[in-house]
Amino acid sequence: MSTRSLLLLGGAAICGACLLTGCANQMSQRSEHEERTERKPVDHQLLIDAGEPLLDQPQRRVRVSEQATFEVTDFEVTRRYDRYTPYQPWRELYEVPLGAVAIVAGIAANAVNVVALGRLPENVTYGWINYGFAGINPFMNAQSNGRAEQNLAGIDEIQKDKRQEVVTEPWVEKPVEVTAGTQVYALNTDRKGYLRLNLLDAPFADQDMQRVNRLVLAVKDDDGTSRADATLQLAPALRAKVAEAHGLIYDDLEDDEVSQWVYRVKRLAQLGLEDEANELQQSLVELTRNDPELQHDFIKALAKGPGARTVDQGL
Repeated sequence: MSTRSLLLLGGAAICGACLLTGCANQMSQRSEHEERTERKPVDHQLLIDAGEPLLDQPQRRVRVSEQATFEVTDFEVTRRYDRYTPYQPWRELYEVPLGAVAIVAGIAANAVNVVALGRLPENVTYGWINYGFAGINPFMNAQSNGRAEQNLAGIDEIQKDKRQEVVTEPWVEKPVEVTAGTQVYALNTDRKGYLRLNLLDAPFADQDMQRVNRLVLAVKDDDGTSRADATLQLAPALRAKVAEAHGLIYDDLEDDEVSQWVYRVKRLAQLGLEDEANELQQSLVELTRNDPELQHDFIKALAKGPGARTVDQGL
């Protein structure tokens, strides 16, 4: 086959491909603007606020929290999109005649615009002519915002601000390890991140606290990267008070006389354990509910002598 024949064949193939595929009609770029904030973790630590290091009362509320430090960067982001109208050959059936009409109308509009001293809008004078030439072009469709497609052309980011931000949140319903002497207990914080210690309540109630000099509190996060410790020294007077109060609260009640009941309630109050005294008093009132005479003797005995106490009969 001759070189001329090959060139003719190649040219025909190219023309046929152009006729079938056509060209996309490029449109003006579109931009999107947004604010973006990037938060990068810098530090994480746990904090235990145990109050005074000397524990002189059997109850203490300990606050546990976690503190996270972030590097916060604000950006202004601009995304640029290339827009175009994809080519569809069948649209040429109506775009070609409309394009011819638009060219004539555009020329007429420009003539009128000369007389009107340039007062006609640009989309009439130049817009109609541009539409006309795109319409009569068999390999290109006229621009159409309704059919427009777009591709991301580029992203520009401008840093606006950079700062550090510290966020402190409670350590909610998470474990705290408490070491008392040779015993290690796993306790949990409440919904506000507080650990409530009570040496007269479980699990400490079953331990001889006179042999315990201090409590060591420890917390750590799930991956073990952050940890915090705190130590509470037990005052000698507290250890003796807890040992005596333990017997007053937990020793058997049913075999005691009314006078012993009264002594136990009043002695707890003398030790400064008013909440425990009230709880024991109410327990004894409930215990004697089915024996009104015994209950009356108990209430009457509470109201006599030093440290006299009254009972709310409504309870």
